[in-house]
Amino acid sequence: MRFLVTGGTGFLGSRVVEGALADGHRVVGLARSDAAAARLRSRGAEAIRGDLDDPATLLPAFREAACETLVNIASLGFGHADAIVAAARQADIRRAVFVSTTGIFTTLDPPSKRIRVAAERTITASGLAWTIIRPTMIYGGPDDRNMARLLALLRHVPVLPVPGGGHHLQQPVHVEDLAHTVLRAATTTAAIGRAYDVAGPEALTFRQVVTAAGAAVGRRVICVPVPVRPIVAATRAYERRVSSPRLKAEQLARLTEDKAFEIDAARRDLDHRPRPFAVGIAEQAATAQYGSPDSASRSRRPT
Repeated sequence: MRFLVTGGTGFLGSRVVEGALADGHRVVGLARSDAAAARLRSRGAEAIRGDLDDPATLLPAFREAACETLVNIASLGFGHADAIVAAARQADIRRAVFVSTTGIFTTLDPPSKRIRVAAERTITASGLAWTIIRPTMIYGGPDDRNMARLLALLRHVPVLPVPGGGHHLQQPVHVEDLAHTVLRAATTTAAIGRAYDVAGPEALTFRQVVTAAGAAVGRRVICVPVPVRPIVAATRAYERRVSSPRLKAEQLARLTEDKAFEIDAARRDLDHRPRPFAVGIAEQAATAQYGSPDSASRSRRPT
């Protein structure tokens, strides 16, 4: 099979590209820069120039790619869905897998939620043979930006302030397990016309997540509950003062939401086989400690 992949140099996308090539598929990656094209080719994929921020480049790129299936891993949170769907239809790409997020179910109302919900509506009304994959928080590997900060902190700090007490549920999914499931969705007809929530094998409280992460770095961590509102307010003030905040108020506010999801459909249709969080975070901690020859290339922003 011949895949056209968007976001193929990113955290998840690089694993999907590598997995597709390992399975014997041909991959064409959309690249907005020479550097991105070079990274795709270094993995054995083809590269074609196109930029989601410039819709006029998409149809020529999609036509030139001459692929059977689109695997859209690039974020749906930037308003690109209409242009991607239109280009796929006009280029006669009928099968398409889109990676969305379980974040659309948040009770908060960030602007990205409205954009992502609208994107899913565009996809389901597109006339394409579509599948939507909604992962929870993704972690794993040396290029992870979600759990890596927590692991780094816990190596040095045995006491962790936890907004809201840490009793709400989380269900992180390992990036390698998610990549396998995305590829399975692209190659099975059972997934056509369906949206899947994709998460880890069980929901854990945030305290349990912290405990497992601490154990992975050899630490026994004490969680200290702190009120949510003042922490969120302080973080909002911090966000207003820096151009690229390392922490966002929305992330802290979402710690007080339960993020637990049913994954039986993904297990049944997509052979989703997520590893336990304790196993995945221990693997990540070991990789971060000893390094990885590919970590530098994967840590760059997808282009």
